[in-house]
Amino acid sequence: MAYDTYKLLRVVRDGALVTATVDAPPINVITMELFQELAALAIELEADPTALVFVLKSADPDFFLAHFDVALLIAMANAPAAPGGEVNTYHEMCARYQRMDKVTIAQIEGRVGGGGAELSMSFDMRFGVIGKTVINQMEVPIGILPGGTGTQRLPRLVGRARAIEIILGAGDLDAETAEKWGWLNRALPADAIDAHVSALAKRIASFPPEAVRLAKRSIETSALPLDEGCRIEADLFQQLLFSDTARAKMQRFLDLGGQTREAELRVADLSAEVAGGG
Repeated sequence: MAYDTYKLLRVVRDGALVTATVDAPPINVITMELFQELAALAIELEADPTALVFVLKSADPDFFLAHFDVALLIAMANAPAAPGGEVNTYHEMCARYQRMDKVTIAQIEGRVGGGGAELSMSFDMRFGVIGKTVINQMEVPIGILPGGTGTQRLPRLVGRARAIEIILGAGDLDAETAEKWGWLNRALPADAIDAHVSALAKRIASFPPEAVRLAKRSIETSALPLDEGCRIEADLFQQLLFSDTARAKMQRFLDLGGQTREAELRVADLSAEVAGGG
């Protein structure tokens, strides 16, 4: 995949890791052009058989994605209403980022709001900056509601009561609280986030691709009834267990000292060594 057709996204590939940087001055508002590029990138990523990890970040230290273009919403409000039941293309884009067989990471170093926050919630992981990252759902004060999956994703992330506070209160959610509530995976110092996200993304990208893909697929079934999810997990586990890659990696784990006291005390580093052995 070339990833060279975008104007507002700077896309860089490093092996199985793809990184896109939003650069849409002055504040990364999600205009129709930016929305179309984000949606097109989701389609391109989904179809890329060699991409395994995707990181989305911003060129603007103060804004990740501000929100959807309000002027565009006004234009939509002045046009004839769309028939009910039609496909919501924003929902479609968010679902694609969530369900693709790639690990998606949002590196949120500044403000994120409205549709930008909703898109971020569809990613597998979100990381922010202490004292810098701010989340805001600004829809209700302007007479609408979060219509890009926010009323559905947010309660699943932080619980119903906190989602109501965020959406109906429309106040700023700081990084430390967002981490405590589960909106962010971690809130990190400004000088640490890039290294942390980069190291995590590269680590995952170094692991056996099919194991990463099927592990994500299995986690996705956790919303199902437990028995059904466990049945799918068992099927996916069997699929991986009998693969040549798994046999080789498990043997390398033992060859490098796995199941010895010394090696198991540093099992995270040992796992990286297993992955690096081809």
